[in-house]
Amino acid sequence: MTQYDIAIIGGGNAALCAAMTAAEAGARVVILETAPKPYRGGNSRHTRNFRCMHSGPLGPLVDDYSEEEYLADLIKVTDGKTDEHLARLAIRTSQECLPWMEERGVRFQPSLSGTLSLARTNAFFMGGGKGLVNAYYRTVEKLGVDVLYEAAVIHLELDGDKIARVDYTHQGATHRIEPRAVIVASGGFQADTEWLTRAWGDPAKNFLIRGTPYNRGVVLADLLDQDVSSVGDPTQCHAVAIDGRAPKFDGGIVTRLDCVPFSIVVNKDAERFYDEGEDVWPKRYAIWGRLVAAQPDQVGFVIIDAKSLNLFMPSVFPPLKADTLEELAGMMDLPADKLRQTVETFNAACGDATGFHPTELDGVATSGITPPKTNWARPIVEPPFYGYSLRTGVTFTYLGLKVDDTAQCSTADGPIQNLWAAGETMAGSILGQGYLAGFGMTIGTVFGRIAGREAAAYAN
Repeated sequence: MTQYDIAIIGGGNAALCAAMTAAEAGARVVILETAPKPYRGGNSRHTRNFRCMHSGPLGPLVDDYSEEEYLADLIKVTDGKTDEHLARLAIRTSQECLPWMEERGVRFQPSLSGTLSLARTNAFFMGGGKGLVNAYYRTVEKLGVDVLYEAAVIHLELDGDKIARVDYTHQGATHRIEPRAVIVASGGFQADTEWLTRAWGDPAKNFLIRGTPYNRGVVLADLLDQDVSSVGDPTQCHAVAIDGRAPKFDGGIVTRLDCVPFSIVVNKDAERFYDEGEDVWPKRYAIWGRLVAAQPDQVGFVIIDAKSLNLFMPSVFPPLKADTLEELAGMMDLPADKLRQTVETFNAACGDATGFHPTELDGVATSGITPPKTNWARPIVEPPFYGYSLRTGVTFTYLGLKVDDTAQCSTADGPIQNLWAAGETMAGSILGQGYLAGFGMTIGTVFGRIAGREAAAYAN
């Protein structure tokens, strides 16, 4: 049996960045990916872009995006719940990652139209996350990394300050290896709906899981049971409001709805419950999953009219369409009189919309209603009317492994000599709450590379 220097648990972006870095440093590496080959790549295959600091144009990115502006964007969405040292490390290192990614087969494209001015901050992958994942797998194979699919790690044996062995199942049998070093890059626990329900209570039973069904937190739970230091709150997660018709698992990016800023959103009682125009969508889309989760039956409903239909990226499911609000209410099982009253109250609170500008904060606001709408507030009057249902879609959970700036894990007694973590399984160190579009890929790339470098140095 091959003696591996490094075992990497997981098969997404962070795992692949770690594998490439370690193999390039001369380490003998195996990737243990729980998913079957067609579903390899974890949540990374559903991604679109990578948020990147840069001084001056870089690749597809225009102008510049400074460390301080990037950090300010992160502080705003997390409400300051971040480890600033690790956050700055991720931000600062992101600039050198883009050319590194290109050298390993990733191709970029100009930002998609309708993505609300991300051309300066986010570099879009040609072929999306699937294109990135496939490029990286081609590269790791050229580097001689062994990849085992449907290899489910069931236990890491922590003996004192070292991981002594890795137990996993593969092809119907249980196997045991004793690598010199281990990198955990196996994501959060969101696909274990029982764990999600223990954290959140019964509302979680109505949540949809946007990403892979294979991120069940098995390795995370195993390490936490052995008192490996954790970070983050089990109820905090990257949760967005997605189309209520999405599948229970793996709907991915296409189930996301970008229409909220140009709409009103009501609950099943046809009442508005939050400011739909609070900020540009890439900075605020990730709060809406929690907002919908707090509503009766964990559902919401988007109402727009004809003039707003072409202002956002089209969704995978067509909207419901009706000539009257009453007809739309019937299609959505909403109280018709109450919906009309809510829309009329909103319309009456809208002022002059001549400054309306769909891609930036325009200050076109309501007055005299609660909740207000602080941007893009235009009366909903032009038939046909359109509606979407919203459900909470969880991308990944933030309870994870606590790491230092070398991506190393620890217990209360000190560092674990040969254990590192990267990607969603440690992102809670930086994302205490909220989310910033493209930042998960930044964390995975930066800390995957760090973990690969450190593990290879230790193994060598």
